[in-house]
Amino acid sequence: MAIHNHITMFAIVLALGVLITMPRGGQSIEYVMAHLVIIYPQSSEVVALYQSNNITAMRLYDPNLSALEALRGSNIEIMLSVSNDNLQSFASDPSAANVWVQTNIKPYFSQIKFKYIAVGNEVIPGKMAQYVLPAIRNIRTALLSVGREDEIKVSTVVFLATFFLTNTFSSPLAGLFSSEVMLNLVPIIQFLNSTGSPLLVNVYPYLTYINNKDIIDINYALFTSPGTVVTDGSFKYQNLFDAMLDTMYSALEKAGGSNVGIVVSESGWPSAGGDAASVDNARTYYQNLINHVGKGTPKRPGAMEVFVYAMFNENQKSPEYEKHFGLFNPDGTPVYSINF
Repeated sequence: MAIHNHITMFAIVLALGVLITMPRGGQSIEYVMAHLVIIYPQSSEVVALYQSNNITAMRLYDPNLSALEALRGSNIEIMLSVSNDNLQSFASDPSAANVWVQTNIKPYFSQIKFKYIAVGNEVIPGKMAQYVLPAIRNIRTALLSVGREDEIKVSTVVFLATFFLTNTFSSPLAGLFSSEVMLNLVPIIQFLNSTGSPLLVNVYPYLTYINNKDIIDINYALFTSPGTVVTDGSFKYQNLFDAMLDTMYSALEKAGGSNVGIVVSESGWPSAGGDAASVDNARTYYQNLINHVGKGTPKRPGAMEVFVYAMFNENQKSPEYEKHFGLFNPDGTPVYSINF
């Protein structure tokens, strides 16, 4: 189950993700801003909030003009998204992709550090999946025309829980993509491998836990298990996040993507509105995730890059728990304290 319906909302309200670079080993943790709220901080206020918390990267789900203007000279790295609504036109018309780059990248790249372009969000598998790779290629060709094809990595965002033949989180080494996923993903994997780009993956232990409470302990989902919960070969797992990521890595390897890295493009836990959604659980999950990112997974030890969903709560989404993933309220006050 995808965490959000915000694909259709990107043009309505600015959405951001942010990155905090930690000093230990280069690991990084990001935060994603809410998408549909009635009261919202000005872009300049949001940028100031991130800078005051030593946040050094931001995710924009839509090329919002006010946000881009506020980011000029901020030294904040950016992941910028191409919305699902644009996939078909960008796939079929290289000039449309070029106009997007000329409009949203070229005027800013001397003052804004664009790091990733995310082409489409959670459309694989599905009827829009066929358009992802052609759109990616055309965006990269457009970047080539402005000399930024190596500096800015182009990829797509996928939702981990929809990808596998079976639920193999209890055996991460058995991770295997379904045939429907393989049809569109294998060519994308080949492209990512050839360009040195990561796959962007939304990872939600919260959703996996609430849909499998009969077999998953909440401590495993919150990084609070006192010891090993799952042993798979020589690998020992003490948290669900690592097991989910390594399931993805195992499946990538079997699909020819051994050298393709993963950037976790969203992960979070709600503070209200649903099963196991509380301030204590949300604070625990986020803080433990922040503390964990420098360690990597059993299969892939070392620094990892993770976007946390979300920076701000939303008041116009459903179901109810989707309103409560934020670290901050829409007015900029904290929902709870986190040590960045």
